[in-house]
Amino acid sequence: MARLVEVVAQLREHCLWTAALTHESLVEYLVEESYELAEAIETGHTRAEDAEELKGELADVLFQVLLHARIQEERGTFDFDEVARFLTGKLVRRNRHVFRPDGTLQDSFPATVEEIVAGYDAAKAAEKPGRSTPFDGIPRSLPALTLAAKSLDRAARARIAGAEGTDSPATTPPAEAAAPVTEDDIGNLLFDVVRHAVTNGVDAEQALRAAVRRFQRDVTGP
Repeated sequence: MARLVEVVAQLREHCLWTAALTHESLVEYLVEESYELAEAIETGHTRAEDAEELKGELADVLFQVLLHARIQEERGTFDFDEVARFLTGKLVRRNRHVFRPDGTLQDSFPATVEEIVAGYDAAKAAEKPGRSTPFDGIPRSLPALTLAAKSLDRAARARIAGAEGTDSPATTPPAEAAAPVTEDDIGNLLFDVVRHAVTNGVDAEQALRAAVRRFQRDVTGP
C-alpha cells in the first residue's frame, strides 16, 4: 500500500493529465469504474479460476479512492492513511456485536441476523442524531430501482407503522403469483412495465422516483 500511495503521488506530480484531475472531474470515472466492477461480478468473474477481471476492476475502484485522498492530502486536510483509520473506527463502532469499543473482539456473537441489524442500526442512529426519518442519507441520485429498494428496506428495518400497508405497487405482490417468484419473473415484469411506460410516453425512471417520494411521504407523514 505504501508503494501504491507513492505511485499515485508521483502521478499527480509528474503527469499533467492526472495532475489536472479534481474531485468533480473524477465523479464520472468513479461511477464508470463502479459499474464495471458490478458487471464483472454479475458476469461470473468471482470464480477462483476466472477472478483476474474482478481483481482488475477492484484495483480501478481503489485507484479512484486513492486519487480523491491524494487531492485532499495536497490541500493539507487528510491523507489515505486517515481514510483507512476512519473506516477502521467506523467498522468497529458500528459493529458492536463483533467488537468492543477498544476494537477487541466480543466474547460472544449474535445468533441471528435480526440482532445484528438492530445493533448496527442503533449504532448508526447514535452517530446521526440529526436524522429525522429512516430515509435520510439515501442519495437521491441513485437509480430509481435501487432508490426504491433502499427505501423499502429502511422502512422495514425501522418498523414504520403503515409501511407494510402502503398502496405502493412495489410492496404489493401480483395476485396471480402462487408459485415462488424467480429473478427472471421479476426481470420480465419490470421490462414489461418499462415497455408500457415507453408506449404511453412516460419516463419510467422519473415515474418510479415519484412513487418512491410518495411512499416516503406516506409512511413518515408530511
